[in-house]
Amino acid sequence: MKLSLALATYNEEKNIRDCIESYRGLAEEVIVVDGTSTDKTVEIAKSLGAKVIVTSNPSMFHINKQKAIDACSGDWILQLDADERVTPELAAEIKKVISMDGKTLEEYENNLSDKKLFFRHELVTGGRTEAVKEQSREPRRLNEFNAFFIPRLNYFLGKYLRHGGVYPDGVIRLFKRGKAHLPCKDVHELMRVDGKTGWLQNPLKHIDSPTFSRYLERNSRYIDHLAKDLLCNTQHVIRNIKNNKFKMLHVTCYMLYVGINWICCKPLSWFFMTTFRHKGILDGWQGIVFSFFSALRFPRAYWRAMRRF
Repeated sequence: MKLSLALATYNEEKNIRDCIESYRGLAEEVIVVDGTSTDKTVEIAKSLGAKVIVTSNPSMFHINKQKAIDACSGDWILQLDADERVTPELAAEIKKVISMDGKTLEEYENNLSDKKLFFRHELVTGGRTEAVKEQSREPRRLNEFNAFFIPRLNYFLGKYLRHGGVYPDGVIRLFKRGKAHLPCKDVHELMRVDGKTGWLQNPLKHIDSPTFSRYLERNSRYIDHLAKDLLCNTQHVIRNIKNNKFKMLHVTCYMLYVGINWICCKPLSWFFMTTFRHKGILDGWQGIVFSFFSALRFPRAYWRAMRRF
C-alpha cells in the first residue's frame, strides 16, 4: 500500500524539518501546500524531497490542507500539521493497520487497550457523529474502515498534557484516498468520512505550545474565529426578533444574557470542569495555566465580537 503525507504550511521553518524527519521511511510521497511563506519553509521542504505547491494563505487554513490531500496519489493519506511528530511506535502501527484485511482490522479495533477512553472522547465531543455525516449509502462501504482517529499528546510549556480533557484529543489523520475530506467551514471541524472510522493506539506528538508566546499567538487566532461565530449568531438572533413594539427590550435582554454567559458563566464552568472534574490539576501548574487561559477565551471572544457589532 502506497502512503502519502499531506502538509499545509505557512512560515514553519522551525518545525518543518523535524516533522518530515519524524516519518522518514513511512511515506513514499510528501505533498506540501505552502501559503506563500516568507521564511525558509519551502526551501527546507524541497531539500527533504517534498513536492511543494505554493499558493495563497487563506484564513481558513483547512482549504490548503484539502489542497494537499487532493494532490496526493497514495492509496492511503496521512495528513499532518508541521508541529506534529510521528513516533516510531505510531509509524509501525500505521504500517500494520493499512496492510490488514477487514476481518483482522475489526479484531484489532475490538482489542485496543484504550478503547473505552477513545470512545468516551468521541461521545463527549460528538466526533463519531460528525465524522460519518456524509457516509456512502452503500452497505458494503459502511462496513469498511476507511479512516482512523489518532490520539494526540499536546505539548504545553515543557510537558505533554494527559488530563483536563486534553487527551486523547482524537483527530482523523489517516484515511483512504477519496474516502475523507475537510468541509473547510470551521477551524475545529473533523474530517467527513465515507465509511467507518477506527482508532490507532499510539499517540501523535503535537508540539503545540513550547513557549507561552506561541500559545498566545495560536490562541488569539482561535479567539478570532470564536468571536466571528458569536457575532454572526448574535446578529442572526436580533434580525429575527419580530415583535417591533418590544424589540429594543428583547434585544437588550438578549445582549445582557450573552454578556453574562460569555463573561462569567462559560469561563467559570470551563475552568472548574477542566481543572477538577477532568483532573487537569494532575498535570501540575501547566494543567492549571492551560485551563485558566482556555477559559479566558470566552470573555476575550465576547469583547472582540462586541467591538465589531
